[in-house]
Amino acid sequence: MANGNGATAIDWDDARIFLAVARHGSLRSAGRALGLSQPTIGRRLAAFEAAFGGPALFDRLPEGLRLNTAGAALLPAAEHLESAALSLERRRAAASPALSGTVRVSVGEWAARFLADHLGRTVATPLPAGITLELVESRETANLARREADLAVRHHPPDSGDLYITKLGAFAAAVYRRTGNDSKAWVIYTDEQGHYPTARWAQQRLRETGGSIALRASTMPMQLAAICAGAGQGILPCFVGDNDPLLERVTQPLSEIAAEYWVIVHRDLRRAACVSAVIDWIQALFDCEGDALAGRLSRRRPQTGGNGPARRHNGSRRKPPNMVDFA
Repeated sequence: MANGNGATAIDWDDARIFLAVARHGSLRSAGRALGLSQPTIGRRLAAFEAAFGGPALFDRLPEGLRLNTAGAALLPAAEHLESAALSLERRRAAASPALSGTVRVSVGEWAARFLADHLGRTVATPLPAGITLELVESRETANLARREADLAVRHHPPDSGDLYITKLGAFAAAVYRRTGNDSKAWVIYTDEQGHYPTARWAQQRLRETGGSIALRASTMPMQLAAICAGAGQGILPCFVGDNDPLLERVTQPLSEIAAEYWVIVHRDLRRAACVSAVIDWIQALFDCEGDALAGRLSRRRPQTGGNGPARRHNGSRRKPPNMVDFA
């Protein structure tokens, strides 16, 4: 495309390619982030470089691509361009009244399990049939300003950003084991995740009791499978452990490792019809499942150890325990 002077105009969308390569350090990683093939990324990066007279904007190194001086000089302008384009896109999305399309939600593994488990449940505010929910499980909250996700459900809201944040509820956790299995061994997170409150709590019990470790696993589904198989005892969210017929609680819900959860969305998108509908559905789900999330729906079998036998729930709501972060 030519501008009024006969010169080739910049394809502004190629600036997005340039930024993705700068942030991810390779054509392949940038392609994964943008959902494009590596050859497409390479071709469009070459076009972007050609628009500036053809100098390479990256040094090609064995470990990947690194911005050189020429590329670094363009980075601030490209980021300003991206910010303006994303702002327009968020406002366009917010102006649409349609209750259809895909809403991408950034979640941790426990919230991902909870939402996925309840997609078919009837709640007071159902998810509109025209909306496709896309759950993206990761340990890091997506960058909502860059539309890596439309909203996030997280236990640790960010301290800054033009964001709308509201509390959803809390997940309780307890120690579980396979019913009838009296093994004192533990199923816990890996050493790399030793900073998680659940991991710290289990390590403290190990130091106090001198118990052994049956398995270290980096995800809750792997830990759940091992506990169900009888490998040992471990910490699980109550909404998972209480609903598994193979498991029994070893303790009451542990207040010191309960976790508050929040919904986080960019303010520009807060009133988008699709996003607002998903937020309402998530909030209704947390409200409807409050007793299960808090571990108040004990099963038929008695609890053992920990804080003593289970008490029958009388329907009243107890004040939530003090909260800390979860994995």
